[in-house]
Amino acid sequence: MNAEVLFLAVDGGGTKCLARLANADGETLGNGRSGPANVRRGLAQTFAAIMDATEQSFDEAALARDYSRVVACLALAGAGEPDIQAELARYAHPFRAAIFTTDSHAACVGAHRGEDGGVIIAGTGSIGEAFVRGVRHRVGGWGFPVSDEGSGAWLGLETVRRTLWALDGRAAASPLLDEVASRFAHDPNAITRWASEAKPADFGTFAPPVFRHAGDGDTVARELVASAGRHVERIAEALLVLGTPRLALMGGLAKPLEPWLSAAVKRSLVPPTGDALDGGLQLARNAFFGQED
Repeated sequence: MNAEVLFLAVDGGGTKCLARLANADGETLGNGRSGPANVRRGLAQTFAAIMDATEQSFDEAALARDYSRVVACLALAGAGEPDIQAELARYAHPFRAAIFTTDSHAACVGAHRGEDGGVIIAGTGSIGEAFVRGVRHRVGGWGFPVSDEGSGAWLGLETVRRTLWALDGRAAASPLLDEVASRFAHDPNAITRWASEAKPADFGTFAPPVFRHAGDGDTVARELVASAGRHVERIAEALLVLGTPRLALMGGLAKPLEPWLSAAVKRSLVPPTGDALDGGLQLARNAFFGQED
């Protein structure tokens, strides 16, 4: 029976959904990628993205889409909330079995091979998670816009806010703010109309220009990136106080943010040994073989 089972890991975030299919021996068979899969934005959109990425992984593996063989770990941004957990538990998924957890949990398991350690994820959103003496801890990641400080969405929101200040004459203009204002024809009303419908991933599209202008010496951009770095440091410090032995900085903003972190926080960082998909596959295997993490 074990030779027939397939293991699926899904890493769903605010910008993209990744899937990896593996056999019982741990061999990767196929991968997939689709759009956002943050459960706070609705289960219908989330599962559409999950199934899209899953189908791609089966197609790459040249396997028939027999999901009754699949034990899945669906690691999704926002899945830690009790109400959402209850909704996910009731959802009629097509898999043989599925466990639902957060993307940060799977990333932490993958980064440290299930051993004690912590992760700070800085991508569209941000969150810190750690296992310390087998106990799971979480810092931040309560959802945009009230949380997720230091993330791409947060950087975008703060950039748009400062663009409005500059258009009002309440703050000095800068190359970054001029570029953002030009996207909206320098019309504050166009900005507010866009913002009223924008999703976290939409705000996150402004993060790359912020880092680019920061590298060019733009004062506003440098202040924003420095502030994002301080927010990430606060997450790191909270995890270290808990006794976390090591931290891995992960996510799309990890590389550009690391130079802005303090020397003390940098000393606590280690390269992750795996990613959220590695962690998800480990969690799926553990669930199938009766282990816990």
